Amino acid sequence: MTVFSSAVMDKLAQVSVATITTTLYKRGFRNQLIQQVFPVGGARKKRLIGPAYTLRYMPAREDLNKLEVFRDPSHPQRKAVEECPPGYVLVMDSRKDARAASAGGILLTRLQQRGVAGVVTDGGFRDSPEIAALDMPAYHHHASPPTNLTHHQAIDINVPIGCGDAPVFPGDLIFGDEEGVVVIPAHVAQECAQEAFEMTAFEDFVTEKVRQGRSVVGLYPATDPKTLDEFAAWRKANNR
Repeated sequence: MTVFSSAVMDKLAQVSVATITTTLYKRGFRNQLIQQVFPVGGARKKRLIGPAYTLRYMPAREDLNKLEVFRDPSHPQRKAVEECPPGYVLVMDSRKDARAASAGGILLTRLQQRGVAGVVTDGGFRDSPEIAALDMPAYHHHASPPTNLTHHQAIDINVPIGCGDAPVFPGDLIFGDEEGVVVIPAHVAQECAQEAFEMTAFEDFVTEKVRQGRSVVGLYPATDPKTLDEFAAWRKANNR
């Protein structure tokens, strides 16, 4: 199991997906944002943070994908719901196809009750009003009432996948906010969280100055040496 320190998790809870994407860009990662996924029920304040546990769907073959498959406890979708570790994020590769649901309210309720940190699909969820009421972040492309069996066949769990054009490896750190979800490769998670935390402090300082009428020239970026002195004083005064 992948374990990230409480310091990493605490820092991520105070930053944004936008800032994390900048830290990843600096390290050469340009495709880590999961495209076209949104919080079910609209923006939430609760962050999505946890290691990835993955489920991969393929196009359904009708003779192998009838309702009876759900009677099998080893069915990959059911197995993923029962085996995704507490604190992890279940990430589903639904091939960006929201014509049929990746899962529904009962399965996501089970995940919440098991202590899973959240769920992401690049497809859609059914029972979206019910899912929106859960105290667990869930992201999808749009609501999708039909059962997944009509278009998706669950085939693999906890393998490398693509979700919304982003590569997701088991154990990568999944981070989501009101704007979207980004995949942080596990080996750079600590340094990205620390840098994003520092960047957020500086950007809060800049925002305050801009609201006071300050020009961004020399301020953002801090090309005027006095800016960094001001920032140091601001940080001390604000315990940042």
